[in-house]
Order: sequence, then C-alpha cells, then structure tokens
Amino acid sequence: MEKVQVDILGLSTSPSSAGAYALILKETNGKRKLPIIIGAFEAQSIALELEGMKPPRPLTHDLMRNIIDLFAVSLNEVCINELRDGTFYAKLTIEGLSETQEVDSRPSDAIALAVRYGAPIYVGEEVLNEAGVISEDDEDGDETDLKEETEQIKKPLTRLEQLQTSLKEAIEKEDYEKAAKLRDDIRKLGIMDQ
Repeated sequence: MEKVQVDILGLSTSPSSAGAYALILKETNGKRKLPIIIGAFEAQSIALELEGMKPPRPLTHDLMRNIIDLFAVSLNEVCINELRDGTFYAKLTIEGLSETQEVDSRPSDAIALAVRYGAPIYVGEEVLNEAGVISEDDEDGDETDLKEETEQIKKPLTRLEQLQTSLKEAIEKEDYEKAAKLRDDIRKLGIMDQ
C-alpha cells in the first residue's frame, strides 16, 4: 500500500456533529488535507499532548504508552489505511524485541499515541484520494482560517449522517412509516468514532 506522511494541522469543533471535533491532517509535502471527526475525549488527549500539558493522573493514552514501554516495545508509525462506509480505520506498527506487529486501531487513538511517541503519521494514498481535499492558499499565501476551512470541507457521510438525511427526506415526503423505522435505526446506531 502506498502511503503519504501527514502532519496535524489542527483541531476544531465540528460544525456537523455536536460534541465532536474535526482533526485536520495535512500531507507533509503537498496541499491535500484530510478531516477526521473524532470524539471530545480523544481530541482533549491529542490537544493536551500537543500543548505539552501533563494531567495530574495519566489519561488512557498515557496508560497505553506506559504499557507499551513496560513491555520494551516501541511505536514506529501509525497509518490511516482504510475508509469504509464513511469510517476511517488505522493500524499501529509496533516493534518488539524480535518482530514487528501491526495492531488495528481507531485513527483518533492511533494519533493520540503517535503524538506521545513523536511517531510519524501516514495516510494510505487511496484514502487520501477518496476523502482528502486540496488546500487552496489565500491571496497572501497564508492558509485560510482553520475553522472556516473545517466548515467548508465535505467529508464522507457517516452511517449516522446518512440515516439522518434519509429521515429528513422521509418526513418531507410525509412517509411516516419509513421515518419511524429510520428513527429507530438512528437510536440503535448511536454515535461512533471515525
């Protein structure tokens, strides 16, 4: 799989998902950006580490780092390697004493660990082609405000967003039987991390 190294451009509240955040990744040697919607806890964990702030007690990602260190292994890199049904998937590459292993992860957890280790973050070329957006520089050559950019990014619809859109359409068409079924599907689904 061909992969592209990315950097964390920033975190912003997500205009499309209440209580969630948009993590914006930007390819290191290019203009493409990848927005990923993550939960508030993961956003806080990433932000605290990026700011160099240490909480009085270890957060979950600090605990994970401590366990990885205890077993004398190291995190070499993380890669967001798949986008399926609007959900991103990632892998951690962990090197042990005798071999290298890949471990499945949510992208938000993988990135929270990567910032703790200073490990490189990659995105599969196919994922970046499918969900990335090309950044345009403003007239001064500086990038536009992150919040404005986050609002303009069209990300793949999550299953929840697809259901909510279908529900709105069913109500507008006065198809209340279909609307009731969609409402029940939304309640079952809940909100999941991407």
